[in-house]
Amino acid sequence: MTWTLTLIDLAGSVALLLWGTHMVQTGIQRAFGASLRSLLGRALRGRLGAFLAGMGVTAVLQSSTATGLMTAGFAAGGLVELVPALAIMLGANVGTTLIVQVLSFDVSAASPALILIGVLMFRKASTTRAHDLGRVLIGLGLMLLALHQLLGLMTDYEDAPSLRMLLGAASTAPVVDVMLAAGLTWAAHSSVAIVLLIMSLCAQNVIPPDAAFALVLGANLGTAINPLVEGATAGDPASRRLPLGNLLSRAVGIVMALAALGPLGRLMVTLEPDNARVVADFHTLFNLVLACLFLPVLSPYARLLGRLLPPRTDPADPSRPLYLDPAARQIPMVALGNAAREALRLADVLGEMLAGARAALVEGDRKLIAETRRHDDVLDSLNTAIKTYLTSLDPEQLADNDHRRLHEILTFVINIEQAGDVVDLNLLPHASKRVKRGLAFSKEGEADLLAMMDRLMTNLRTAASLFMTEDPRTAHMLADEKVAFREAESAATASHFERLRAGRIDSAQTSALHLDLLRDLKLINSHIVAAAAYPVLERTGALLPSRIAANEM
Repeated sequence: MTWTLTLIDLAGSVALLLWGTHMVQTGIQRAFGASLRSLLGRALRGRLGAFLAGMGVTAVLQSSTATGLMTAGFAAGGLVELVPALAIMLGANVGTTLIVQVLSFDVSAASPALILIGVLMFRKASTTRAHDLGRVLIGLGLMLLALHQLLGLMTDYEDAPSLRMLLGAASTAPVVDVMLAAGLTWAAHSSVAIVLLIMSLCAQNVIPPDAAFALVLGANLGTAINPLVEGATAGDPASRRLPLGNLLSRAVGIVMALAALGPLGRLMVTLEPDNARVVADFHTLFNLVLACLFLPVLSPYARLLGRLLPPRTDPADPSRPLYLDPAARQIPMVALGNAAREALRLADVLGEMLAGARAALVEGDRKLIAETRRHDDVLDSLNTAIKTYLTSLDPEQLADNDHRRLHEILTFVINIEQAGDVVDLNLLPHASKRVKRGLAFSKEGEADLLAMMDRLMTNLRTAASLFMTEDPRTAHMLADEKVAFREAESAATASHFERLRAGRIDSAQTSALHLDLLRDLKLINSHIVAAAAYPVLERTGALLPSRIAANEM
């Protein structure tokens, strides 16, 4: 019974450590995520600057996975070459060791104060950033509390014969230690938490230093497995170069460290007799040596990865998402950026539909009409994928700006998809009806329709740009297009009726078709304006709640 209770206490302390690490990471991401992403993007020109940026950003975020996802996003968008991206990951691996260095000292006495200040900031802060920093302080306090409890638990059982026998067997099989720690780190999604756990076990002499060093190597391996496994479903093999390169570099370093583990371990223990500190030092030393080994050879290493994972040469399925990385859902700011990039593909597909519909009205090609209608299936598939991806994000990890951006992306994709439905269900059937009946618009009527379609495609390009820039001036300009489009529809309708009064037979034959097309084009334009302009205008307070004048009593 006592042993069972001890296992429960141990599991609870480990869970508390993992939760504290999670709170630190999410709090930092909410408070400084956008700024850190911008900093990372500006430091991608040289490998040394990229290394330092990766180390600094990860030291703040305490998540090499978050840094890796940001970097993978830059690399997938063609904004950074593979060499600086690999340099960032080498820096990120060093950055994760810094908090372990800090917590290797006896700072557990600060736990109550950190939790107290954190709770006050979390509950009483008037600003969002102070609220998020309170979350960080609570997380740090919980981590220190969990480490203190782990040390206390291990004190009573470090001399247990069965435990000694088990750990003695483990210390003679470093490869088993590496695999065990790699599995735990993969499951926990946090090398920091696992290394801190190893450090506390070694500090109480529950495991010998050599076994602790092997476990640390496993933790370094495990944290590189997740990005590769979760990116295995990516369509383009080239997108897996960065996580594979990070994993292979760590595997090479681990093999070398295992080969020299005996003399290296004795040297480390001689230089640093404190068991907690020696584990932290070994963790930092391993990643620093790995960086020194690989930084000079990143160029040939990147070429090797390019040969191992060449870019996809066959055309991709247009309805298959390209940017919705499942691993990025852990980092909301990266996930929202990916969803926004995918949403722009909907605008491109709608643009192709409008261009096809325009050509079909002029040429009367039935094959072109059928090809254009198939684009609506692409819109539906991408729309569903984006909505599913966004709704899978944890609301607790989203800051206020993240919630706003998520709503804007959903508004954009829903309206673009609805505009595509109008093209598919109304515009293209009208074009098909004209071909079947052999009808021809008057020259003036056809010119009006084509001019409105050209204006519609211009508005779509403006909406796509506005969706990314969120510029209020562009939003006002696009919103004004709704009024201009309504006036153009009214003018085209009036001209049509003038031709009918003049007895024009060509206008009389296509009258209903012509008027339906004008209304459809206006409806598509309304969806385009609502997709991009209205969210920006609403946020700036420039959107009126209603166009209907208030009744005066």
